[in-house]
Amino acid sequence: MQLEYQRRYGGEGDTAPIDTSELDGPGGAFFMIYVDDVPAAMGGWRRHGDGGDAEIKRMYVRPAFQRRGLARALLAHLEATASRAGFTRLILETGLAQPEAIAMYRSSGYQDIPAFGFYASDPLSVHLAKTIG
Repeated sequence: MQLEYQRRYGGEGDTAPIDTSELDGPGGAFFMIYVDDVPAAMGGWRRHGDGGDAEIKRMYVRPAFQRRGLARALLAHLEATASRAGFTRLILETGLAQPEAIAMYRSSGYQDIPAFGFYASDPLSVHLAKTIG
């Protein structure tokens, strides 16, 4: 994932700090999809703030496994598990250099929201949200 971010954005890739324990339950979750025992996709969510929001983090499909519906299946799973954990909205940040991700999120019902978090002032960032549940 980091190599892909470096290719698309330059520099070190995604430099946003993340404590992986935030992706542990009940305030978070992380999932892997395997195809024939090979890691193909990953993604998770973590609590965001004190309200009903959870934030999607580290969603990624390896290039060899793209265009197979894995991203949509993973996104649906993230939405379902976050909803079952009591969250009412999923938010995320992605970048303009990932137009296919932006298109998938928007076609899945995610809408633009005010910028937040580590990349709030980055002009290459896109911030989206969807009500779930």
